[in-house]
Amino acid sequence: MDKFIDSPWFLRVIALFLAVTLFFSVRAEDQSNRNTANDVFALIQDVPVEVYYDTDNLVVTGVPDMVNMTIEGPANIVQTTKVLKDFTLKLDLKDLTLGEHTVRIQPENLSDKLDVRIEPPTVQVNIEEKVTQSFRIDPEMNTRLLAEGYEVKAMDVQPGFINVTGAKSIVDSISFVKVSVTGENKIDKSFEQKARVRVLDRDLNKLSVSVEPVEVTVKVDVQEYSRDIPLKLIRKGKPAGDLTVESVTLEEQSVRVYGPKSAVDAVKEIPAEVDLSKVSKSGKVEVEIKKPSDVSKVTPNKVKVQVKIAGEPSESDEQDKSDESAAKPEDEEGSPPAVDSNAENVTVAGKVTQQMSDVPISIRNLDSAFTASIAEPANGNVSLQVTGTQAELEQMKRTDISVYIDASNVKVEGQQAASLLVEAPKGITWKLAVRNATLDIRAAEAKA
Repeated sequence: MDKFIDSPWFLRVIALFLAVTLFFSVRAEDQSNRNTANDVFALIQDVPVEVYYDTDNLVVTGVPDMVNMTIEGPANIVQTTKVLKDFTLKLDLKDLTLGEHTVRIQPENLSDKLDVRIEPPTVQVNIEEKVTQSFRIDPEMNTRLLAEGYEVKAMDVQPGFINVTGAKSIVDSISFVKVSVTGENKIDKSFEQKARVRVLDRDLNKLSVSVEPVEVTVKVDVQEYSRDIPLKLIRKGKPAGDLTVESVTLEEQSVRVYGPKSAVDAVKEIPAEVDLSKVSKSGKVEVEIKKPSDVSKVTPNKVKVQVKIAGEPSESDEQDKSDESAAKPEDEEGSPPAVDSNAENVTVAGKVTQQMSDVPISIRNLDSAFTASIAEPANGNVSLQVTGTQAELEQMKRTDISVYIDASNVKVEGQQAASLLVEAPKGITWKLAVRNATLDIRAAEAKA
């Protein structure tokens, strides 16, 4: 053993080992000193993420717009990188299928001498089919912006439909497409304005989709609040001499009353007084309608009353017959002869006229995109006179008379005037107390 230790080759090997050990020890110490002295950290915030995929046919959700990144390395490289920001963070999704994926954010154009950490390093993305669907726009307006006594009669949106493009799951969740009308307080006239479209889900959360067009034009029809109020015929005085009044009939059964809603709604009927002491022959008498208190106006403010004296024809009978044969108004086709509106049953020339009250008004042919209710008459009922022979009236059931509104032309929301139509058995003629009604149109709730 002593001989082996004293060998020159043993001493050479030991010397070489010690030399190599010393070399690596010095290098590691030098490297440690260099890192401690020269390497620095830098935080770069709000770095945009670029996403690569088929933008024509797909939509990707779940990608953050910005991420934070920390770099570590030589001070000069870190400083240059932080200032120039000539690098890219990207997500390459071109080879992925539809569905959810966890993808790592990849940095590009960064020095290999830098240690890079991205927060978050991976993202959960959802790749979906891109779809485009057309939706009807529902306008809305805060009615507290209106001046007292005014109301929105109708709102029209141009264009009425928009195209919404986005991920299929998001487009399927759309419940409302709305446009809000704004303005100054105390609006008392019609106007139009541009407004941005909002796309919402059933919980009224705004959805991330693209719309075309982004803005639409809304036309708002503002009018003073009004209602049709029935007239009540009131007779006063007695005809002179031995004249006998056979009938007194109003040509108009209602008038339009304008003003604050509380004042107008408080009016249930308006008297139309006829002074019979001033009537000397059959004919038409003009009656002035007195304006109720707290309302702004009544139209018309004068109505005509047909007075018929027993034993003599009305001066307008022949003319009326001529007019009826030439052209009957569509909504009064089959109207009965003039009768006393206060009488329950009146017989004229073998025909019997009866008053029917509280006949319900139905709504027909309404587009499924809307719902409708009857704003006026307030109770949704109407009165009318029916005329026929005694036998015809006895055979007729109340359900044989139908009063309805044809809503096939309804295209927008809001309150709209509509003509009343009547279906009656053959041989029965009719006359409505009110010719028109007001519909309150609303958009049907979309299914989620």
